[in-house]
Amino acid sequence: MKTICLYFEIHQIVHLKRYRFFEIGSDHYYYDDYATDTTISEVASKSYIPALTALLEMIKTSNGAFKIALSVSGIALELLELHAPDVIDLLHQLNDTGCCEFLGEPYSHGLSSLGNEECFREEVMRQSEKMRMVFGKAPKVFRNSSLIYSDDIGSVVASMGFKGMLTEGAKGILGWKSPHYVYQSSQAPNLKLLLRDYKLSDDITLRFSNSEWSEYPLFADKYMNWISEFPAEEQVINLFMRLSAIGMDQPLHSNILEFLKALPACAKERGITFSTPSEIISKLKPVSALDVPYPISWVDEERDLTPWLGNVLQREAFGKLYSVAERVLLSDNSRIKQDWDYLQASNNLRYMTTKNTGIALNRGIYDSPYDAFTNYMNVLGDFIKRVNALYPEDIDDEELNSLLTTIRNQDKEIALLNKDVERLSIKLDKAKNPAAGATKPKKEAAPKAAKATPKKK
Repeated sequence: MKTICLYFEIHQIVHLKRYRFFEIGSDHYYYDDYATDTTISEVASKSYIPALTALLEMIKTSNGAFKIALSVSGIALELLELHAPDVIDLLHQLNDTGCCEFLGEPYSHGLSSLGNEECFREEVMRQSEKMRMVFGKAPKVFRNSSLIYSDDIGSVVASMGFKGMLTEGAKGILGWKSPHYVYQSSQAPNLKLLLRDYKLSDDITLRFSNSEWSEYPLFADKYMNWISEFPAEEQVINLFMRLSAIGMDQPLHSNILEFLKALPACAKERGITFSTPSEIISKLKPVSALDVPYPISWVDEERDLTPWLGNVLQREAFGKLYSVAERVLLSDNSRIKQDWDYLQASNNLRYMTTKNTGIALNRGIYDSPYDAFTNYMNVLGDFIKRVNALYPEDIDDEELNSLLTTIRNQDKEIALLNKDVERLSIKLDKAKNPAAGATKPKKEAAPKAAKATPKKK
């Protein structure tokens, strides 16, 4: 029986303001709060609220047969709590249905998986804790920013306890294989992989309202026919997309919500179900290992890293940002930590792309990739000065790594000592309790048996 894994990403950016070179050292606030508030309010009203309301209705009308997965970056949760609490309320309602699984991802929606492993681990665990605090459960399945994945990244994710991971069904990796199976990581066999069917996903997010598309208009029954016609052994159809595509990229007047609402009934007629990632991973065995020596993503035709690291400007900014990663990890300054999250967000590098994909890129306040690079580097220049002010610049990264290792070891030792203290406290309580030593009849009977032995002699 075929099953559909329908997943949506929720992420919001914090807009940088125009930051001039002469402001470095004097102005430590880098953000355009008005632009951020305006953007979130627009996306919430045009996309998140109507889309999440529709998904909630689909779950209820299907009596729980319709299921979805969502990943929400830590930054998005912070911003939605502040600017669009109605969205948070809808997320809670979806969580209460038991038919919505929340996934893990980097807190910043950044590229730390490519820049610094310790930074990556720290923000993944921080986002998991945020999800546990807000929704009452820690994620078991992971998705990286823009579905970025490689064998090395998979090993790190598996070591953090995740059972599965979502990524792109890139042709360059799959070759003749189909994305409609469960695979496993080649370096971490316990990590199962779900691969996005980019054609079926993009039919909704990119082509749905395009009147020049050969399949326009797309109806739910036609879409489900495509899925039902796959070979019987191809059981998993992974449809992964940004939630903002519903309402923003594909406007509501295109009837995109009516299309979505018709999917559960059309699927049921064809014996097709909906499942969460955890359900699929627990029920189906992987058919083979997937070798991904170089990182892949879900962006552009090449499905690689060129949207963020494809030119000299982007690589220079990326290298400069993560050159202070160890120092930031050592810091307990809340402002430094918050700025670090905002500056890591992948859109900052995406604005600098010079790649021509044929799809228009909204660069926000920037006139060109060079303009985006200049503004970001000005901000980064001030941020790095602040970070270096916390630790002498003559301390090199090797010394910082040693210090960081020492701190981690101390934390582990403290945790072990706390366990010992707890164990000894329990023993002490038992010793102080008279009832603790009152029931020892077997130990007292032993001496009596010992006295009986001389009589035998």
